[in-house]
Amino acid sequence: MTRVVHVPYVVKQDEDGAWYASAQLRPGVAAFGEGPTQDAAIDDLRSGLELLIEEVGIPDELTLTLNVA
Repeated sequence: MTRVVHVPYVVKQDEDGAWYASAQLRPGVAAFGEGPTQDAAIDDLRSGLELLIEEVGIPDELTLTLNVA
């Protein structure tokens, strides 16, 4: 089963040109990614988020349950 979770994230580039991405699942629980390009940093963040979600679960704030008839 595939589940889509939308997690807000921030991407920044430092003065040396490296890219960094971060996302906070809940206070004190965050994941980070880095890479030579913006896409690489986001891919690294995605991998970190997958592991983090396996460990701590998906926060209720990011989960929506719909009853569809």
